[in-house]
Amino acid sequence: MANPKLPPYIAQRLAKASDLRESGKVDEAIDAYRAVLADAPNLPDSWYNLGWLLRRAGDPAGALEAYDKALALRIDQPEEVHLNKGVIFADDLLDPSQAQASYRAALGINPLYVQARFNLANTLEDLGERARAASEYRILLRQAPRESEPLARLANLSTAKGRDDALITRLEAAIARKDLQPIAKASIGFALGRLLDQVGAFDLAFAAYTKANAFSASSRAAAMPAYNPARQDALVDALIKLPQMVSASPAPGEAIRPVFILGQFRSGSTLLEQILSAHSAVTTAGELPLLGQIAARDLAPYPASLATLAPERAAGLRAKYLEGVAQRFPDAKGIVTDKRPDNYFHIGLILRLFPDARILHTVRDARDTCLSNYFLHLSHEQSYATDLSHLGHRYRAYQRLMNHWKSIAGDQILDVDYDALVSSPETIMRATLDFIGLPFEDACLNFQNSRTPVKTASVWQVREPLYTKSSGRWRNYESHIGPLLEALND
Repeated sequence: MANPKLPPYIAQRLAKASDLRESGKVDEAIDAYRAVLADAPNLPDSWYNLGWLLRRAGDPAGALEAYDKALALRIDQPEEVHLNKGVIFADDLLDPSQAQASYRAALGINPLYVQARFNLANTLEDLGERARAASEYRILLRQAPRESEPLARLANLSTAKGRDDALITRLEAAIARKDLQPIAKASIGFALGRLLDQVGAFDLAFAAYTKANAFSASSRAAAMPAYNPARQDALVDALIKLPQMVSASPAPGEAIRPVFILGQFRSGSTLLEQILSAHSAVTTAGELPLLGQIAARDLAPYPASLATLAPERAAGLRAKYLEGVAQRFPDAKGIVTDKRPDNYFHIGLILRLFPDARILHTVRDARDTCLSNYFLHLSHEQSYATDLSHLGHRYRAYQRLMNHWKSIAGDQILDVDYDALVSSPETIMRATLDFIGLPFEDACLNFQNSRTPVKTASVWQVREPLYTKSSGRWRNYESHIGPLLEALND
């Protein structure tokens, strides 16, 4: 049902809450909506808006409660609420069963709801259910044959049989369409490059990847800053210059001990997390947003604020982080992995909050790592990835920063080499588990059978037994990557 007619004073307060939401003042908007709902609890749209805000404030459980209130009040277009609940279960709480139930509830209301079916297929991908995911993408393409993203996703979980494979032909026809926006052509182009690489057509694959990156770069909004090498160097300089400060002390009885997995994208972090997920004493939490949220919301201006972060304040932020983990994984105890590659920027914060932290730093050949990023359709926040020279520059800046962190906390950081891991998994995992204080378990060598959801581009690689074919992959493209090699050798 729609919101009922409101008394003037409630309508005024609701308008203020709406203004705060639209202006991006999340905390103030939450308080305003709660004040409105305290006096007028029968407003389904306001419960919906409160749920939307609570998720962005890092309170997924509160968001679910608000969405359920909206559903109970028979909000218009309830399928959208079920979709949003599914996203929370899938992305924030890593509960794929509940996510699927929410998406299916949305489809029960509207079987043609494209986004719900797309998200359902994506969740099935996360679980490694290739056939079921492909089936959902094919249903989508029958319902909406000109949709580009389901076609790209279907291609990304498929295997081409040769250069004349029907799926390659279909992708080539799609990318030639005049009506597709650049962002859609980028998705198609990256999928096309993957299949061409798969059949050994490396020159054609690189041409497809180059066009895909150009489409991706051209679709970036004007307000989204492009990669700026000088700004990146300045950030690294600021982090290196931070003084060493007294850190937080562990509180007695803490049930959770975080282990941070970080490094470059495509350096083996997802593989390492998936292997650890097979260990009986490890809870894998995926790419938690908690450190980034603390940096942005509690420590502005960051990272300068770390220089004056008092131990008492650090202890409070440590507790906030652990509360965020416990909220998402209420049964977790002992080691919980936080696998977010770009948390290498936040090692200074990690050391302030967790002086006893263990950090697993995944490393891989720089050329393979950078090229693998170039071959991925990353978000516009990773704008460096569409340019080979920028990839090389950023990699060198990352190395400089990691060398600094190791100089001040080397005994808390273990390099886990991707190429060594795939060639000698037991040796590397014994050393890794010993570093984080766990005994070796044979189950770690059969990680591909794990049902832990994988929410990164490595979803299909880590569902297979270990292989070494990605090591030295850059040599297939050596004649094309001069700008990258030059930047890496600078």
